Amino acid sequence: MAPLVTEWVNVSDNVSIIARESGEVWFHLPGDTKEYVDPFAMPMTGVGAKGSTIGLLDGAINLGFAKIEARRARPEPTLVGYIVAVVGAYHTSVHTPRNLRRAARRFNELGRPEVAAYLEERAREETGHDRLALKDLHALGLPAERLVANFIPEGIKPLCERFDDLCVQDYPIGCIGYSYCLERIAALKQKTDVEKVQELCPTGVDATRFLRSHSCLGSEVAHVEETIEFVASLPSSDRIRVVQETYESALIMAEGYNHELLKSEAEMLDELQQAVGEALPYRLS
Repeated sequence: MAPLVTEWVNVSDNVSIIARESGEVWFHLPGDTKEYVDPFAMPMTGVGAKGSTIGLLDGAINLGFAKIEARRARPEPTLVGYIVAVVGAYHTSVHTPRNLRRAARRFNELGRPEVAAYLEERAREETGHDRLALKDLHALGLPAERLVANFIPEGIKPLCERFDDLCVQDYPIGCIGYSYCLERIAALKQKTDVEKVQELCPTGVDATRFLRSHSCLGSEVAHVEETIEFVASLPSSDRIRVVQETYESALIMAEGYNHELLKSEAEMLDELQQAVGEALPYRLS
């Protein structure tokens, strides 16, 4: 019987994630080993497996979000907060197809057609998602194009900049880790989350197109599964980089959540009105 695959990745100066094919996951500190002999100090070199890949990727996200307080991670939704989130969703999706195609072209140049094909397929699947966000804003009576042109939530800016930077690198494999982080978080949203937002909307208004598509009700669950299988098939050096970027993206995303969730309803409303340049069409708060 073949031994279970064990994978590990150092994601920060003092923490490594260790995962086994069976699904077990550990967070390892160098001082945890006796006599200063750390078997996980050297980068892994073996093959990957689905079970251990899940552990590494999801462990990276959990570690990145560890500092967020539970009460902030899932606050009660408000319509104003939801509108800000939809604007943020527009900005994280509008350049995704272009960025992924840019990274795909680079991998074709590098002689990695399998990675290029994966990214090109993702670009096709993500095309048009920004328009879902615009439709939701229009449904709420907002001048969507003017709003997104004049306003990007501060907590979202670093995330968008990170993705832009990853996709123009000489070896842009990290963009897969970034994408996994966002899709995995989206896949956690349940039908009840969508229903709570729908209850906030005016009667007869459907403004949850983007949210439905980027939840367990849409294609995110399938995308997560496909990414896990693909990452597991990559060389160890690529898997390491993908997991490290999943962690870095989770850190940025968590910090952005904290930034936006600390704002009051009045502050968010003021930001929206300044971006639109006129009174909003109805009382949102």
